[in-house]
Amino acid sequence: MAPKRPKGAGAFPKPVETPAPKSPDPAELYAALDLGTNSCRMLIAQPKGSQFHVVDSFSRSVQLGAGLETSGRMSRTSISRSVQALRICRGKLEKHRVKRMRLVATEACRRARNSADFLNRVKRETGLQLDIIEPEEEARLAVVSCAPLVSTRTEQLLVVDIGGGSTELVWIDLSAVPRSDRPRAIMRLHAGFHPPESPFPAAKVVDWISVPLGVATLKDQFRDVEDDAARFALMSWFFEENLADFSPYAHEQAREGFQIIGTSGTVTTVAASHLGLKRYDRNKVDGLRMTSDQIDQVIRGYLMMGPEGRRNDPRIGRDRHALIMSGAAILQALMRVWPTDRLSVADRGLREGLLYAQMTADGVLEDGPF
Repeated sequence: MAPKRPKGAGAFPKPVETPAPKSPDPAELYAALDLGTNSCRMLIAQPKGSQFHVVDSFSRSVQLGAGLETSGRMSRTSISRSVQALRICRGKLEKHRVKRMRLVATEACRRARNSADFLNRVKRETGLQLDIIEPEEEARLAVVSCAPLVSTRTEQLLVVDIGGGSTELVWIDLSAVPRSDRPRAIMRLHAGFHPPESPFPAAKVVDWISVPLGVATLKDQFRDVEDDAARFALMSWFFEENLADFSPYAHEQAREGFQIIGTSGTVTTVAASHLGLKRYDRNKVDGLRMTSDQIDQVIRGYLMMGPEGRRNDPRIGRDRHALIMSGAAILQALMRVWPTDRLSVADRGLREGLLYAQMTADGVLEDGPF
């Protein structure tokens, strides 16, 4: 399946259409649920200044895309796991009396032939209405979630969201934006990659691409290769091949003024391994900056461990070990094309983007510094 990208300006995503209340209540709770190819995640949060405070959260591996590459359908087992997880989410939404919410599904539901039947079952058994969002919106929301991590020194920004079923890359030119306003310019992209006229200097989206390869789907592509190192090399090469239509791929970038922000379980796991964390600590990982050399050192360590060593490494975790090498293959391909001393690790993503978009549209966030 070829990467998905727009053919023209008309293909850019429209803003999230969340009807704002007449009098926005900053004390009201918001929810964002992301049902992905591998995991079901939800955040319930309250606006706080220019950001938000998380009140409750949920995360569970449901492997919704297991076997999808072969059959083209979501299996009964993965559907049952997902419905069970969504029942728990519904309970949390009811407990906190959440009225403002956005509940979305991504690549697995976009590709599966039985996605409509699955969504109907979810509605029938949990009462939750899930929206399947397009790759454009998924990429945009990932970018918005990373706004607080954008350096004021960054002129060229690459945001990478490595998911279970797809990987979104967005290249943004910030050179025309005053340094102090660069994080805020990223936040303004909640209105779309091609926002309406504004009195503020705008972040320019040079190009974006959605590659239909994530940690689960890339792993499935090469499951018949028995040699661990050979499988890793093939996955990394294959992913890089899928970047050929991404316009910045052909241009070498200077390290000065260039920043990559990576948002995914892969990136946070590599960061945790780099720090030697035996128990994951979001406060130490989110916002951490790593060099290409440090990332390469961690990945080389994973390869030396082999499958058994990775399975027993507490820094990786038993829910991540089976997917870490396909994610690392994607990350290594990116570092090979765009080496950097400023890869920022983001323990945030689609859920945070959904929350920011809803709260910004409702006018309940303060227009202050991050």
